[in-house]
Amino acid sequence: MDFSPKTFTVADYVVFALMLSVSTAIGIFYVIKDRKKQNIEEYLMGGRSMSAYPVAFSLSVGFMSALVVLGTPSEVYRYGTIFSWYMLGFVWMSVVVAEIYIPTFYNMQLSSVYEYLEKRFNRLIRIEGTLLYLLQTALYIGIVIYAPALALSAVTGFHLWGAIISTAAICVLYSTLGGLKAVIWTDAFQAIIMLIGFISIIIRGSVVMGGFENIWRACEEGGRIEFLKFKADPRIRHTAWSLTFGGGSLFLALYGVNQGQVQRYLSCKSFHEAKKAVLLNNIGVILLNVFGIMCGLIAYAYYQYCDPLSYGVVEKPDQLMPYLVLDIFQDYPGMPGLFITCVYSGSLSTVSTAITAMSSVTVQDFLKPTFNWSDETFTWISRGMITFYGSVCMLFAYLASSLGQVLQAGISVLGLVGGPLLGLYTLGMLFPFANSVGAFFGANSGLAAAIWVFIGSRNYPPSPEFLNELSYSTKNCPGFENDTTTSSLDITTTAKETTPYNPPEANLYALSYQLYTMFGFFWTIGIGLLVSLLTGGWKNRKTVDPRLIYPFFDHWIFKYLPVLCLKYLRCGVKQQGFDYKDEQNFELQEKFLLKERETAKSQVQA
Repeated sequence: MDFSPKTFTVADYVVFALMLSVSTAIGIFYVIKDRKKQNIEEYLMGGRSMSAYPVAFSLSVGFMSALVVLGTPSEVYRYGTIFSWYMLGFVWMSVVVAEIYIPTFYNMQLSSVYEYLEKRFNRLIRIEGTLLYLLQTALYIGIVIYAPALALSAVTGFHLWGAIISTAAICVLYSTLGGLKAVIWTDAFQAIIMLIGFISIIIRGSVVMGGFENIWRACEEGGRIEFLKFKADPRIRHTAWSLTFGGGSLFLALYGVNQGQVQRYLSCKSFHEAKKAVLLNNIGVILLNVFGIMCGLIAYAYYQYCDPLSYGVVEKPDQLMPYLVLDIFQDYPGMPGLFITCVYSGSLSTVSTAITAMSSVTVQDFLKPTFNWSDETFTWISRGMITFYGSVCMLFAYLASSLGQVLQAGISVLGLVGGPLLGLYTLGMLFPFANSVGAFFGANSGLAAAIWVFIGSRNYPPSPEFLNELSYSTKNCPGFENDTTTSSLDITTTAKETTPYNPPEANLYALSYQLYTMFGFFWTIGIGLLVSLLTGGWKNRKTVDPRLIYPFFDHWIFKYLPVLCLKYLRCGVKQQGFDYKDEQNFELQEKFLLKERETAKSQVQA
């Protein structure tokens, strides 16, 4: 094991530059290809002509990929394989998105997901939803830009801010040139690069360690193999429950109501292609996470007896993977460049997704309803907004440097705003008696409660018993006297020294960051429904446009429920042409309902 300083070779720089060139070339290609039909619909929605496969690739790498490449291996290295339960949460989420959120949005042919909020509630709620999304995305993208820049500066000596500026500049360039089509096809290319990078590390790491069975054995000895953690205490950082349901809720907020992802569904040429894209997306996300977990195990086995973090050759946990790659590929010029390309691919795909979506909602939610300009004008404004938001995200990258481990920081930021936003849409889709007053107070109180818990966790960090960070060995480190260390590098323990007095609410502040989305979601739903009922929501429920309500009880699985029972469960909202006025003719109603159920069942089976 060689701890001497390592850096990029010429071959590494060539590989890295080649990937950036291809990403830019895709944008230029779509400028030339679509130059005669470039309009706002084509630019922001891909002409609604995309097939499921490139969209699925784009969805897989569109939001969490940069954090997966750096954060997941570091997470497994420090806390073990319990993180793999995250994938189960992703599976159930994708089914819910495909069955509830996609049908509602796609059938309305929206360009901005926030149009729904205006149709269901009012313009004020739409503006609030848009502003929350812009804030959430800018904060999160700051983290995503910072992560690969941190990795690049660690392995090449490249200045951190130089790396940040280059990341944002490349994203702005190809996103501005080609619009959504360029972003989706570039995402597909970058997804392949990420998979190749992960597979290369797994193969080389297995060879160096004499087979993956040796890696697994070393990780078992080091306590990294752990799956059966079923404690129900919400203060424990990771359990099977918090990862499955908390993580699934986060993904539901991202894939169900986030403009960056929904914009991809709506670009598909048909509703069935959109559903297929979401379900195929499962394969890509699970593969990326499985490979990330395997790389984390390889890192632990390789550094089992000399932890680079404790030894001091690595400053931050998220620099672990770049350092490992330089170690195991030091005799293979170009391979470290491939890995950094893999990291940058994740970052570029995420940033391009976000700034394109931010541009889209700005034009659709703020400018189009106000100004009667031509499509060509809006297209040029969209390009300018992409450049603007790329610059804004660079500034937020500076703030990200103080948030600690990128994976936890990213999930925390997404959950804080994602929970209230998910609750806002769910209020509209599933509860006909929810009104605009309830939506306003529900969303704002949910956001305030989530931020309150987050700030509290920074001032009163959870005790080590809830963090469960595993121990490291340093017995083979040159000149290092201590045998083992359990140093806590987590952001919650390094933010500030533990305060001697913890108030009673400190138990709430210790809530696992994985549960922030659920916390904000249920707070929004609870307050929203209560305020709606107190402000006449039940009385006005029948005036809601049925197209804005998801017909949950029209599903064929409820076919055995009586008609009157279904009437009350639907809160009196007429859906699928069913008329409740003729309540005496139950036989006719039953026949109509049975026919509708059989049609729905056959569609599901098809």
